[in-house]
Amino acid sequence: MSNDGLAAAATTAVEQCMALDETESCVVVTDDERRPIGEALYDVASRITDDAVLLQYPPGTQHGEEPPRPVPAAMADADVFLAPTTKSVSHTRARGDACDAGTRGATLPGITEDVFTTGLDADYDAIAAHCRDVLAQVEDADEIRVTAPAGTDITFEPGGREWHADTGIVHEPGDFSNLPAGEVFVSPTDANGTYVVDGTMRPHGLLEEGQQLRFEVEDGYVTEISDDEIREQIETGAEEVGRDAYNLAELGIGTNVGVTELVGSVLLDEKAAGTVHIAIGDDAGIGGETDAPLHLDGIVREPTVFADGDEVDLPQ
Repeated sequence: MSNDGLAAAATTAVEQCMALDETESCVVVTDDERRPIGEALYDVASRITDDAVLLQYPPGTQHGEEPPRPVPAAMADADVFLAPTTKSVSHTRARGDACDAGTRGATLPGITEDVFTTGLDADYDAIAAHCRDVLAQVEDADEIRVTAPAGTDITFEPGGREWHADTGIVHEPGDFSNLPAGEVFVSPTDANGTYVVDGTMRPHGLLEEGQQLRFEVEDGYVTEISDDEIREQIETGAEEVGRDAYNLAELGIGTNVGVTELVGSVLLDEKAAGTVHIAIGDDAGIGGETDAPLHLDGIVREPTVFADGDEVDLPQ
């Protein structure tokens, strides 16, 4: 990957998405495996402000795991944070507390150099418009139903919880986004039915044609899992938090029309327009009440989404 490609993507992230100002402080949080991306972001930030810091630590072992103790303090003390890390810190207390303290930030979980350069080559104003359109169709619904050709038929109840739009435009204190961005999502209070992942899901990456991962959900918890590796991940989490590891944590709707095909990166693929993703585990960072050491997203292809019975017009 050329340094020019990383620099261009970093410039989009720091200048367009974060709108970092010369009077502000910025901390870039990265780990040993994502250092080139962290350094590219730091280089751009340090040209804008003298108050920029690069903080690096060993990669975590699980998505949603809390980072080392110095990291949360640095994030909460800055005006802006960017976190390109191997394991996601999106659904951590560190991230949530930083935003509660007024820090605006973006996480880039599992980011690779290819995904960084591809996903940040986008019109984020257009992505924001698609997010607003989808949000207007779903935010007041009492019930969301998702069906798909592979066998998904599941109903969610937001229960008054707030829908969020991940636009990639992070300009106000406390704002937060994933980068690359482009989704509308909610942590439901209840869910029942079946969903079948036929797109991307860790630890498998992009599923092969015909490969499917099936999940049964009852009263807001996953009760059956067809895949041994995913079941083992959740069982490991359950050793720490019990039933909360099986929490049905998120329904997300992709709005990024620039992602034209799935590539095997959950970070990018969950943003693809015309898909939905459903997650298991932690939801405390997105408006729920479950604190779990994992957050596992699975992408569903070709969904149809209904809000109180009305079909939602999804961006394509």
